[in-house]
Amino acid sequence: MEVLKQPLSNVQLELLKTFSHQLSESEILELRKILAQFFAQRAIQLANEVWDKNEWTDEDVDRMLETKMRKKSN
Repeated sequence: MEVLKQPLSNVQLELLKTFSHQLSESEILELRKILAQFFAQRAIQLANEVWDKNEWTDEDVDRMLETKMRKKSN
């Protein structure tokens, strides 16, 4: 069995330090929403960068939607 050198990521460690006290259920739900928004915004930002880098148009996206792009794995 492989032993992980650092089983928690830097963000996990930081969150553990920051939230070392109990949160109410409503606070936990609010935190989840904030984290979801953060990661959604990050995904949109990265997608926009790929879009701009490839100079895609709406027509390109329509063509991709109609094309089977997944490769079969062995």
